[in-house]
Amino acid sequence: MYSRFLHKKLFPLFVLALFVCKKSETQTISENIKWIRPVNEKSPAVWGIRNGIVFGLWPYDIENPVKEKEGGPRGLIRVGYEFKGHIDMINFIAVEPVVNGEMEFSEISPSRVDGKWGKLMWASDSSNSGRYYPAAISRGVITHPDARHPDVEQLSLYVFMEQFLNGAHPYLKISIRSDNPEELCFEILNEENSAPMQRCALTATMGNYSRLRLLYLKNKVIKAGELYNGFDGIDFIEKKIYPLNELLRDKNDDYIVLAETNESFASLSSWPQQEVYYARWSWRYRPFFKLTQYWKKEKLQADTSLSVRVNGRAKYWSGGSANKNVYIDIPGGVAFENFEMREKYYSGQKFYFGLTRKTPADIVPQVAGMNKP
Repeated sequence: MYSRFLHKKLFPLFVLALFVCKKSETQTISENIKWIRPVNEKSPAVWGIRNGIVFGLWPYDIENPVKEKEGGPRGLIRVGYEFKGHIDMINFIAVEPVVNGEMEFSEISPSRVDGKWGKLMWASDSSNSGRYYPAAISRGVITHPDARHPDVEQLSLYVFMEQFLNGAHPYLKISIRSDNPEELCFEILNEENSAPMQRCALTATMGNYSRLRLLYLKNKVIKAGELYNGFDGIDFIEKKIYPLNELLRDKNDDYIVLAETNESFASLSSWPQQEVYYARWSWRYRPFFKLTQYWKKEKLQADTSLSVRVNGRAKYWSGGSANKNVYIDIPGGVAFENFEMREKYYSGQKFYFGLTRKTPADIVPQVAGMNKP
């Protein structure tokens, strides 16, 4: 199934174009919406919208997709933000299906192809999974999802992955709407040969990069420094899960949970001037603006099992090594790492993940002042 991947160590990389579309498409695609799409099926696997959210698949680095290097670990969806002509990598999304109480992690579960960490993932225009190929395969399909607003466009594609060792075989439909360019819609589906899944969580795995320390819930803000007070280990730390009745509601009455840093931009963008930190500069926050991250669930789709889960780290991830000397402290202290909404699985369930330059109070006005001492 993956012979092209196994027998080709080098494969063509093509420049990712930021463009509206070809002339043949102008009748259906607006010239005012600047989609980020692969030029062709062999281009880097990166999609998105200008001044908004961007996502991509291994092996490409979404900040520089034409560069001949791997853009982080396999088995993860890269998520970034495009602003002023530049894409910044912000987080990864992992897939974590549960079968008979056993959870697997897409980024560390071994591939059935080569036994290495990370499930292979690939894209398609349709729900026909096709075959793995280490490039875009799909440019994404443009549709007009709202008859009341015909100028609104939606870019959609399917993301397939190898079957997990526990028998789970999920796949995703990912969409971006032009009228909400800072948000991804994830629809979770499953192949016919999938074992029954109790849950299939999508988790944002790299909160430490943005040093997320404030979690906005209904009537309260959870502060990582207080929740994990005194923790200084090299592992993850987890305290509790927050149920549906503790979640915020947005202006549409949908469930939403927001996370942001507690640092000023000047502090967040700085980097310790020590040799050990110079060697790990890739953890330095590179965007020239702060972002709020959030998960959202539409109220009409929400199951009573809906909850929010976070965990924390005091030191940046270092490949799972047991050697404490290879880890460095996160500047400013412990921060949230994994950040997700969870719910009992059903085919077609949707979750929305957002990266926005708006503050939590801009999104949900009722949280204004909540973080004050």
